[in-house]
Amino acid sequence: MATHKSAEKRDRQSKVRRERNIAAKSAIKTRVKSVLAAVESKNKENSVNALKTTIPSLAKAASKGLIHKKNASRKISRLTRKVNALQ
Repeated sequence: MATHKSAEKRDRQSKVRRERNIAAKSAIKTRVKSVLAAVESKNKENSVNALKTTIPSLAKAASKGLIHKKNASRKISRLTRKVNALQ
């Protein structure tokens, strides 16, 4: 348990950041799943729209350090290839 004032503040900050990170990662996973579901249903229009919303969220998460830059790049690349394969 933190006893100094600054340590208590750091504890509060880390809890808030942890909750924010968990929510953001969950949102990213949901968006990726929506793209994959649209690809599975072979619906090109829905998959393109889902991909357009997923790419910026992955890029933003990478820029914030939530996920690694190359991890985001890899996910974007794989999703794009799957969507383009529908054509």
